[in-house]
Amino acid sequence: MDINTQFKKGVLELCVLVLIEKHDRYGYELAEAVSEHIEVAEGALYPLLRRLVKDGYCTTYLQESSEGPPRKYYKITNEGSLYSKELILAWNAFVQNVGNLIEQGDFPK
Repeated sequence: MDINTQFKKGVLELCVLVLIEKHDRYGYELAEAVSEHIEVAEGALYPLLRRLVKDGYCTTYLQESSEGPPRKYYKITNEGSLYSKELILAWNAFVQNVGNLIEQGDFPK
């Protein structure tokens, strides 16, 4: 099992919500933005986006593109914004707790 892959799956939702909250984005743009920080397969992103829409955390709209067909943009909802804030708090606590465990552990440094 690739541990790094499991970490990415767990944090991808948070990354996507944070990016969409900054401004509306289309799928490929999200994949590019996430990939600047963590390597992620574009195919992993679209099922997550569909679920975020289904769960009411995002909505979509089409916008014309000068580079081809209209693009589907994702926009965070009020519920999605609240959920994003909850995830950020949980993530920060998680990182701090794991960091504390590592610092207190009997692990080689």
